[in-house]
Amino acid sequence: MRAMVLEAVGRPLVLKELPTPEPGPGEVRLRVEACGVCRTDLHVVDGELPDVRTPVIPGHEVIGVVERIGDQVEGLKIGQRVGVCWLGGTCGHCRYCLAGAENLCDAAEFTGYTRPGGFASHIVARAAFCFPISTQGGPVATAPLMCAGLIGWRSLAKAGDAHALGLYGFGAAAHILVQVAVSQGRRVYAFTRPGDTEHQAFAIEQGACWAGSSDALPPDPLDAAILFAPAGELVPLALRAVRKGGRVVCGGIHMSDIPSFPYSVLWEERQLSSVANLTRDDAKTFFAHVRGAPVHTITAAYALDDANAALDALRQGRIYGAAVLVP
Repeated sequence: MRAMVLEAVGRPLVLKELPTPEPGPGEVRLRVEACGVCRTDLHVVDGELPDVRTPVIPGHEVIGVVERIGDQVEGLKIGQRVGVCWLGGTCGHCRYCLAGAENLCDAAEFTGYTRPGGFASHIVARAAFCFPISTQGGPVATAPLMCAGLIGWRSLAKAGDAHALGLYGFGAAAHILVQVAVSQGRRVYAFTRPGDTEHQAFAIEQGACWAGSSDALPPDPLDAAILFAPAGELVPLALRAVRKGGRVVCGGIHMSDIPSFPYSVLWEERQLSSVANLTRDDAKTFFAHVRGAPVHTITAAYALDDANAALDALRQGRIYGAAVLVP
């Protein structure tokens, strides 16, 4: 198999030829058709997540075809197309798993972080964490749904029934979520880096009713705001933008330090919360929803060998929608 491998944190990925892995009990091997490039991959590569164990193959927005099945696997068959996401495995018996919060599992495994990911021609995944996928739009268009779509969906649930919804950082997750939110009858306000008129125009094209700089107040108070940009300084700005009793949801896995702010910004029962990972139930409900209200992803396809270029384009804010690797 071919894979782009992170051999040292902070260094470019290296193209390697490796032995094609065999699936163990409860696992399947997939031939990767497409793998989205997520900001979390950047956090892994740049060493912004704790305890990155190298070498590791990043990538967790995987669409692939089942090529080999290990023992003790039920419900999947050779030739079936499935998706693999960030949550790669759980223990099933800790207090969080037993309470239906497997996203907080004490012994969770994460694709492209603690187990090999999808920046490769093949991947071995736990069968119970593979999702049968209909790729009417093709594997490249579907790949970003496996994380950008799912994290957006979980963040939207945390935002509650907000009718006026703010999205800070208009990248892969936001360009999917705006379509979902508008289909539900919500008004979406998009916030980008100051002066980034191109992403603001992109947000309007995708269905936002207003787009402006992250340091500006929207024309109307927000019921809730979701932060996808990993910039802690956006938290007090978003709190100022939401109404009394409103919510601010931090949707990323990593964020720079949140600066101090006066209590008055949080007062009047405003709420601040985070989203951690996702659950298999999130995937089931999200994909059931998008079957009834399809979303259209905007993608930039890169060859597997060009993974470093895709990561750099994401790092520099030069991606509109999502970057996707095609082995």
